Amino acid sequence: MDLVDVWVWWLVAAVGLGIPLVMTAMPEFGMLAVGAVAGAITAALGGGAVAQVVVFALVSTALIVVVRPVAKRMRAERPELASGVDALKGRHAVVLERVDLHGGRVKIGGEVWSARALDTSGSFEPGSRVDVVEIDGATAVVM
Repeated sequence: MDLVDVWVWWLVAAVGLGIPLVMTAMPEFGMLAVGAVAGAITAALGGGAVAQVVVFALVSTALIVVVRPVAKRMRAERPELASGVDALKGRHAVVLERVDLHGGRVKIGGEVWSARALDTSGSFEPGSRVDVVEIDGATAVVM
């Protein structure tokens, strides 16, 4: 086989490994594709078949062993984006109508919500700033 043919086949293998990467979002296929590119470079530089396979195996293994745990850790440490009523917890609200154990109204981020006080003996007067502790149904529990 001609020298050009060998490195071209390595690039074809790299592209072939890149397809499942895109289809399945499994980064391991990308790491194997990079190993195949390293094999192509080895072939282009005149390395023999054994050297090409060894370089492919070493680069692929090194990437999987080193990069995969780092990527996994970064994915796990990513903060979750709160949405819906979960996004309201911890927000500030302004009291529109007196809020006590039995009810009231607050404005949270431009929306008016029914509210009740978390503390059974506490109450908040109109104009007061309160914090949303939780959402219970359609009622904001504030303190």
